[in-house]
Amino acid sequence: MQRETDPSDKTRLSATVSGRVQGVGFRYSAVNQARRLGLHGYVRNQPDGSVTVVCEGARTAVESMRAWLQRGPSAARVEQVTAHESEYRGEFRGFSIDY
Repeated sequence: MQRETDPSDKTRLSATVSGRVQGVGFRYSAVNQARRLGLHGYVRNQPDGSVTVVCEGARTAVESMRAWLQRGPSAARVEQVTAHESEYRGEFRGFSIDY
């Protein structure tokens, strides 16, 4: 049985979300969702109108965040999510908006 702190049960997700995702509360909703899931990382607007999300934590929580990114908050219109997982690094404390 794996312990909750077992690094093999943790992962990192880097995602770019495209569509109507700026000016609709996407970043603030992403922060709330990530914190609710116990994830660490950041969300950032990009000059091309997309939003970047980088998060780390328990694999099941990261998978839940990935699913949430597919729809976003109610005012958003997510058209595409490009995402990939990589090795957990443990480099973040909390989850915040990066400017």
